[in-house]
Amino acid sequence: MNHIGTIRLETDRLILRRFTIADAEGMFNNWASDDDVTKYLTWPTHQNVEMTRGYINYCVQGYSESAFYQWVMESKELHELIGNISVVKINEEIDGMELGWVIGKKFWGKGYTAEAAKAVLDVLFDKVGANCIYAGHDVNNPNSGRVMQKIGMKYEGTLRQSDRNNQGIADMAHYSMIRDER
Repeated sequence: MNHIGTIRLETDRLILRRFTIADAEGMFNNWASDDDVTKYLTWPTHQNVEMTRGYINYCVQGYSESAFYQWVMESKELHELIGNISVVKINEEIDGMELGWVIGKKFWGKGYTAEAAKAVLDVLFDKVGANCIYAGHDVNNPNSGRVMQKIGMKYEGTLRQSDRNNQGIADMAHYSMIRDER
């Protein structure tokens, strides 16, 4: 793959860009501190903005790597941070990449996540050269699966008791898309 790192992307309603330290309050207030939002995630709810700053520092340092992909989603209309989307795993042997995302509760059900994921898919397939992009969700969180379906991913199956998140050990539904299927 031809890694290009986290480049700025725009959709009709969103700006996808790199995190900056100035984003800590927005991330903390809009999603990282909300137990409902982090319920099915693998990282804990942030108890204070310092935890969020620590995560953003990790991202800022990661941006020096060409194979680091971590975007914050910003609403053009609201001028507000609404979530983030990232490549959480890269498998160079198969040119595969796993996507993950999180969005603030007040932005749920508005199509923002699918819009962001579609833009990221296009870049990963067209510019990076990924062959397979995949994602998974706790079966108790079907809304995440609906995003996967909206962007054209195909359901591959459910692996029982195959992951752990803030709810404990979970059954995971897996989806994927192959470059040639677009």
